[in-house]
Amino acid sequence: MREGHRFGAIHGFRETEKSRWSEASRAILQRVQAAAFGPGQTLLSAVHVLDLEPRGYIKPHVDSVKFCGATIAGLSLLSPSVMRLVHTQEPGEWLELLLEPGSLYILRDSARYDFSHEILRDEESYFGERRVPRGRRISVICRSLPAGMGPGDPPQLPPAG
Repeated sequence: MREGHRFGAIHGFRETEKSRWSEASRAILQRVQAAAFGPGQTLLSAVHVLDLEPRGYIKPHVDSVKFCGATIAGLSLLSPSVMRLVHTQEPGEWLELLLEPGSLYILRDSARYDFSHEILRDEESYFGERRVPRGRRISVICRSLPAGMGPGDPPQLPPAG
């Protein structure tokens, strides 16, 4: 796994891209992909795995169109966390999602392009009035192919830095 913080958006993490899975894991990924992606969407062959330490967090960002297409689907594992989405042009339009272990979130179309998303720091981790203590969080992220990219041309992860 690569360690670091990518463009300053993610703090306290390790990440990798994974193409080979056990039979049981492949079956789960197929269920995720069937739920999140339409029949015409081509997926990136590698799945992004992000391992966020208990004190790690993800600052607000919109994923680059260079690295993924119109749909991002993430399977949240280990620890509950709160994801906040904020409209990039209208900051008063926002919502928070409680991501319990085993939950699947799907960002597509407007949610993907018009809203930033973040995973709150442990000390900010509330869903309404409910405190959501953060532990280690792993997310398994499937992404559609960026526009104009062929299936044989996988995008590279931006360099850790």
